[in-house]
Amino acid sequence: MQSINLWPRLTLAVLFGAALSLAGQQAATTGKIHGHISDPAGVPQAGTVSLFLGGMTSASQEPKYTLTVDSNGDYKADVAPGSYTLVFRAPNTPKDKIADQIDDIKVTAGADTEANDDMSRPEYMNKLSPEERKAIEETKTKNAAIMKENSQIKNLNADLAKARSDRANKDFNDAAQLMQHDVSIKPDQSLLWVELGEAQLGLKQYSDAETSLQKGIQLDQADKKPNPDVEGAAGNALGEAYGSDGKIPDSQAAYDAAAKVNPSGAAMYYSNEAIVMDRNNQLDATVAAADKAIAADPTKPIPYYLKGKALINKATIDPKTQKIVAPPGTQEAYQKYLELAPTGPFSNDAKQVLAELSATPTTSRASSKKH
Repeated sequence: MQSINLWPRLTLAVLFGAALSLAGQQAATTGKIHGHISDPAGVPQAGTVSLFLGGMTSASQEPKYTLTVDSNGDYKADVAPGSYTLVFRAPNTPKDKIADQIDDIKVTAGADTEANDDMSRPEYMNKLSPEERKAIEETKTKNAAIMKENSQIKNLNADLAKARSDRANKDFNDAAQLMQHDVSIKPDQSLLWVELGEAQLGLKQYSDAETSLQKGIQLDQADKKPNPDVEGAAGNALGEAYGSDGKIPDSQAAYDAAAKVNPSGAAMYYSNEAIVMDRNNQLDATVAAADKAIAADPTKPIPYYLKGKALINKATIDPKTQKIVAPPGTQEAYQKYLELAPTGPFSNDAKQVLAELSATPTTSRASSKKH
């Protein structure tokens, strides 16, 4: 029987096992270190962390490792096992100086060591003068107030987004309640008052809306950096509130103020004014607002239609010819509307009026005057 030599296979298996053992030993020759750096006021610090194996003997000594601390105050690295002294330097710390030092940090192979430098610790604070400690406490108080303010603003911004969503869904009551709560917390924020006014307008609480919107405008005007968009939106809503409340001159003034403070929105504001004036059957005011809207943006069709509608309602009948005598500009307004919106929501009405204006004697115009 032929013999089988197992020795080569055994040798390979032994060698392969040895290789695995060596690989495991190599993987375990380093350890991890990570940490967070913060100043006495608790503010994260950027800069560098130097690690001195066995301790630091002089400021000129070369470290074993130099690690970058990011803007969040964090650092991490793989390092050789051992006992280290951690030295932190801020970007403006001179090379022969240190900002802080932490001794006896032990890094173990295969483990992750956390080494934070919290400069609010007693050992650090006790080295400072009374004046320095007082300044730090003042900074901590200010920072706490800023953090509280930022948290509050974050919550208010979320509430604003919720209120606007509610208004879009016609949940005016929910929006009004949310903003009423927020203005009680932060009564100096113009946006909150404007949003409250918009919700009250949706609820047809016109007097309350007027008060809230006026408050929003006044607060924004008093701000160091007034926001034209805020005042424009508030004036636009205020114009509608006044108009719905039957206060025509106040409504016109509100729209004019909105257009003046935010000219980029003038076409929209004046177009809305024309709608409100038309709703109140203010013919001359409708024409005036429509003309201002057209001057601001001649490409929008609605102002032309509203102008034509107001003018045709001032038409008369010639007693001799029995023909409709429309004020100047009526036909042009309707024609321009059809040119810009040939299939618009009022196109059929515009075509009917133009047909009647060009027709031979008609018996009545009463039905055409109420479009």
